[in-house]
Amino acid sequence: MTASTPPKASSPEVSKRMKRVRRRDTGPELRLRSELHRQGLRFRVDVPVPFLPRHRADVVFGPAKVAVFVDGCFWHGCPIHGEVPRSNSAWWKAKIERVRQRDARTDDAFRAQGWLVVRVWEHEDVSAAADRVQRTVEARQPVSPVSKRLAPAR
Repeated sequence: MTASTPPKASSPEVSKRMKRVRRRDTGPELRLRSELHRQGLRFRVDVPVPFLPRHRADVVFGPAKVAVFVDGCFWHGCPIHGEVPRSNSAWWKAKIERVRQRDARTDDAFRAQGWLVVRVWEHEDVSAAADRVQRTVEARQPVSPVSKRLAPAR
């Protein structure tokens, strides 16, 4: 077994559970997207990142250049809820650390392209997280030439 080759599941139940893990449209993602939509925001979902092959952003606000990632507590090593399994713990610690390092590289790559990344933990209050995303998007919305002409004089 290499560092990236997963160990054999410790039981058939664990194997079934791991096979059910979704890459997209997880419960926390759906709840956040629903709340963002309720607040009137429109966005793209599960968007490939052109400057990062094999990376996808969970929610993207293109004109504002804001990318949102909904991070699961287990997979992304939440400091509050992240727990390392007892079976194969050394492998899992290394795996979660690689995910955290990849997240940091992703954030850096987005910043280098002029984007802002918002990371939301799955355990966060969905309304508070959506409010944070909405404030970020509104602060970064580009002003169109038409709206500049229509703005009241100061």
